[in-house]
Amino acid sequence: MIARDRLTWRPRTIDLFCGGGGSSYGARLAGAELVCAVDMWDIATATYGDNFPGARVITGRLGHDVGPERVDGLGPIDLIIASPECTNHTCARGSRERDEESRRTAVHVLEFVEALKPRWVVIENVIQMRSWGGYRGLLERLRQDYSVREEVLDAAGFGVPQARRRLFIICDRDREVASVAGSRGVVPASDIIDWAGPWHAGPLYHPRRALPTLERAERAIAQLGKGEPFLIVYYGSDGSGGWQPLDKPLRTMTTLDRFGLVQWQGSEPTLRMLQVPELRRAMGFGDDYIMARGSRRDQIKLLGNGVCAPVMQAIVGNLVVGADGVRRFEAAGTAPVAR
Repeated sequence: MIARDRLTWRPRTIDLFCGGGGSSYGARLAGAELVCAVDMWDIATATYGDNFPGARVITGRLGHDVGPERVDGLGPIDLIIASPECTNHTCARGSRERDEESRRTAVHVLEFVEALKPRWVVIENVIQMRSWGGYRGLLERLRQDYSVREEVLDAAGFGVPQARRRLFIICDRDREVASVAGSRGVVPASDIIDWAGPWHAGPLYHPRRALPTLERAERAIAQLGKGEPFLIVYYGSDGSGGWQPLDKPLRTMTTLDRFGLVQWQGSEPTLRMLQVPELRRAMGFGDDYIMARGSRRDQIKLLGNGVCAPVMQAIVGNLVVGADGVRRFEAAGTAPVAR
């Protein structure tokens, strides 16, 4: 039996649908010990292993080749965090047909919950998950053994330089779940920009530049004036003219290379895409987070599918404060959200 000394104990945690480890990064900052993680994408699990070398990392698909028996021998588990597939819930899918098997991946989390009986469970997904026909049944099964709280949290309220609203189902076996409050001020998108970096920028008014791109840029210039940098928003519907100022948090990152930075060289505007280190900061990762696997496209997909670390840090920190207001272990630190 693992010792449970109040001063040294750290909740032993499994991350299901772990991706590159955004949830785990935040949970670790709150003091959790990551002992195992599962994802079906090999680039995700390789990235996770780089960042959590002490964890058992399993590449496979829950409900098919990975079940609770694959984590035998790990010892007691205190916390399960999970981010089931969101593609077939999200509005970004538009009118395309939904894959019900993908939507049901959340049910596979319950297999681990029922087998391992952790004290805490946190399930993250897009807000649209609540319209899924199986959502109420999922909550009902959790409520058989847990106090359950549904929270929609915006990462921008937790010091993350990105507006990113997500649903969190937060469960505690022993007591009522308290509300999770944002604890840091708003961080603008300008804080993620590597202004002195080596990234190449080309002229905005390039002969091969798409007309919609130029129209978006010209709307921004008309409002901001010449000489003021801003971001162009590519891909997906945008109700604000296809651009955003840098004094607000970045709009929600997706799995696509979505944001271009317009800067000025004298009176001439230039354009480059935001780079992976900048997008990494926009997800709340510090520079210690390793991204060395896959292509640039793979890395952007990994980040766009992720969980902002400071949000999960706040959730886990909220759970492990005892009913008497005393922490059950020491936190590891504070998430570095921007420079």
